[in-house]
Amino acid sequence: MQTAELLRKVRRLEIRSRHLVEDLFAGHAESVFKGRGMEFEEVRPYLPGDEVRDIDWNVTARLGHPYVKRFVEERELTVLLVIDVSRSMRFGTAGQEKRELAAELCAVLGFAALRNDDRVGLVLAGGRVEHFVPPARGRSHVLRLLRDVLDAEPRASGTRLGEAARFVLRTSHRRSVVFWISDFEDTLDVRDWRVLGRRHELTALITRDPRDEALPAVGWVEVEDLESGERRLVNTSRKRTREAYHARSTEQRRQVELTLKRARVPMVEVRTDRSYLPILLRFFAARRRGRSGA
Repeated sequence: MQTAELLRKVRRLEIRSRHLVEDLFAGHAESVFKGRGMEFEEVRPYLPGDEVRDIDWNVTARLGHPYVKRFVEERELTVLLVIDVSRSMRFGTAGQEKRELAAELCAVLGFAALRNDDRVGLVLAGGRVEHFVPPARGRSHVLRLLRDVLDAEPRASGTRLGEAARFVLRTSHRRSVVFWISDFEDTLDVRDWRVLGRRHELTALITRDPRDEALPAVGWVEVEDLESGERRLVNTSRKRTREAYHARSTEQRRQVELTLKRARVPMVEVRTDRSYLPILLRFFAARRRGRSGA
């Protein structure tokens, strides 16, 4: 992509995303991302009603009176955006590609992190981990992440999300809020996602296009497997062909959702043919309710 065009796209994403962030999180002063841990602040004398499990037994034994540890919410949060840049993400029939949708989501989440002074990092993954940007703060950093997403070209074919999951585990030692944006056109190993979901607060944002699920009856068309580059003619007028395509896509989708459910990874579906704003509104509202009720 030419530099001038890339900068124009980044600027458009910034303007649009800043407005969306204000719409999404207006009236909520606290962090929009659940997942802050607790850090030790001090010990103080035990008071009626304090949790017994918070008693610091070493200090209690030394001073002869019960003392409890006091914890406060961590003030620094790390948000990690993992973006699938495999060739299947270049597909889109409803006005934008899944990759463009992923870039918009990256922008909204990145500027939401910026709004809360949280650190944000980036992993670009496909057939392998293509690119990694360590978490940092600031507008220029978020803009850099958007440029990287828009300008990424996968060097490896295929999709191997398990390799990226293991990369995140190796490189992110501190508990983070991880948003994984992908069409999940891959066979998932539940062990990768279970371990990642335990170590970090992981959410899968699953991008889908209408033609991922159904072929229109428009006669003979040339179709391409974006991952392998293989092309062939398909007669979409045949009901059996359309049914077979739908059955394969439905089964692949079912397997992905079953694996993520078994790993206890929350899933959010975002589509190229629908606005993602109400979906994110419901998602973050549920997170806030979950945090306040915890």
